[in-house]
Amino acid sequence: MCGIVAYIGERKAYPILIKGLQRLEYRGYDSAGVALVNGSINSYKRMGKVKDLEEFVGDSSTDGTIGIGHTRWATHGEPNDTNAHPHTSMNGKFTLVHNGIIENYAHLKKELVNRGYDFKSETDTEVLVNFIENIYLEQKVDAELAVRVALSKVVGAYGLVISCADEKDKLIAARKGSPLVIGVGQNEYFLGSDASPIIEYTDQVIYMNDEDVAILTKEDLVLKNIQNDAQKPKIQKVELTIDEIDKGDYEHYMLKEIYEQPTSIMDTIRGRITMDKSKIFLGGINDEMQKLTTAKRIIIVACGTSWHAGMVGEYLFEEFARVPVEVEYASEFRYRNPVINSDDVLIAISQSGETADTLAAIKMAKEQGATIIGICNVVGSSIPRETHAGVYTHAGVEIGVASTKAFTSQVTALMMMAFTIGQKRGSLYDELYKQLINELTLVPEKIKTILEKTADIKDIASLYKDANNALYLGRGYLFPVALEGALKLKEISYIHAEGYPAAEMKHGPIALIDENMPVFVVATKDKSYEKIVSNIQEVKARNGKVIAVVTEGDTTIKKMADHVIEVPDCHEAIAPLLTVIPLQIISYHIAVLRGCDVDQPRNLAKSVTVE
Repeated sequence: MCGIVAYIGERKAYPILIKGLQRLEYRGYDSAGVALVNGSINSYKRMGKVKDLEEFVGDSSTDGTIGIGHTRWATHGEPNDTNAHPHTSMNGKFTLVHNGIIENYAHLKKELVNRGYDFKSETDTEVLVNFIENIYLEQKVDAELAVRVALSKVVGAYGLVISCADEKDKLIAARKGSPLVIGVGQNEYFLGSDASPIIEYTDQVIYMNDEDVAILTKEDLVLKNIQNDAQKPKIQKVELTIDEIDKGDYEHYMLKEIYEQPTSIMDTIRGRITMDKSKIFLGGINDEMQKLTTAKRIIIVACGTSWHAGMVGEYLFEEFARVPVEVEYASEFRYRNPVINSDDVLIAISQSGETADTLAAIKMAKEQGATIIGICNVVGSSIPRETHAGVYTHAGVEIGVASTKAFTSQVTALMMMAFTIGQKRGSLYDELYKQLINELTLVPEKIKTILEKTADIKDIASLYKDANNALYLGRGYLFPVALEGALKLKEISYIHAEGYPAAEMKHGPIALIDENMPVFVVATKDKSYEKIVSNIQEVKARNGKVIAVVTEGDTTIKKMADHVIEVPDCHEAIAPLLTVIPLQIISYHIAVLRGCDVDQPRNLAKSVTVE
């Protein structure tokens, strides 16, 4: 969601902050701002993009070697200049930037109003900065203690960087439920919501834990928790390069990431399949393999695209490992009173490793004794640290808000897990086990052949760019692909789209079909093929426009559909990795042709770190 960047050191802070905010733009935001410490604290903030902030700053003073910056995704209060961060307390003692939500802000605000505080914005963040100031002034304590006392009384999630007007040589950072990374340099420190604003300057980072408080000067870092207990900073090397966060010659990050999928899938597989393709070895879950192979039930929790990957996982685990699976939206699971047993395994899927609802679901299941396995892309993020074991996807940084390579890497990881557990449980016989491994290794090359058809897919996109609605149909393994295809179209092109199991079309959605309705059908050769052919005939009988993703050489559907996109033949369990690619490409081109901001679609954020 929101993005934080901060700097304290010998360099001029403003260029570092602006560049950092630009690198955080992918997270989704509606306003941006900076505060610079130089004798006084000068704040500049503006609704709109980072470039609008730069224009607003213009020739104003940007001196100072200490500063904080922020991109805001609106929660409390509409997007405008006043609600943008940073926020400064009424008496000017504290200025801060904040990611997260303060849930008890209304109660705190009422108390502060009774004590004479006035508020300019509608934000919970302005309440927090005034609450800290009030403690500072009334209790006559230093800035650090005022922050720790305030945070012990607030309810909610936060990533904070704070400057105090009376202690201008330091920054205070705090984290609970919203990620913060500290970059360690020579007599300088950098802070970011993730590592992307930091990697140009240092590859040495500290991932803050929940309830950590960091006090930073140019020369020193002190890490403690809210209770004032000293914490030992763990410095790690971040495996991220500038090249990875650069668009290169691609028009959009999303397009770059679509084309990176042969590499990202191979990187997910790399080192985990033996040279003779006879065995999968997943070292990250090896210590928990006994629990995985004896589990009475697997629960998969995720949100958005990761939930669709989990749906594919359900089919895989039930078919090959013969273990019951439930796939849950983390946002619903955490607020129910679900039955969780000590012999259950919960698999949490998240690209960022910071998804708030998924983290909360993990903690709840952990408290009830379940074994927690993570599937995550970002090394050092919160979910890997909360789980008992897991599998990193190694997909590389994904900047486009619409997930593409994250989905296929997650599905690849789930395939390897399902095949491994099935083989160990004796429900997947050796010949098929080896066949599936071999087919999985062939996927990157097969995706390359699909990418060669991009121009043809773009031609199809041009015919449907003005559609108002679209339907996506699939069966079995391809039903979650239909859901994912519909999500991609709606989130970047703003065309209303829905995914359905093909047979469910007759239970309502068929009423929508007419000559203006594009119907995307994922229909490769599998056990449901004849059934989905019948569904296509039903659509055509009502004058619907059919765009079908089919197996190479298919002649039956080719005669019925208005357009076909062929993908290489494969085992039906592998098909999601191939069939989703054309749907990503067509969504991308429809969005571009409609003039949409593909990488930063309206109202969306890359990583949902608040409820």
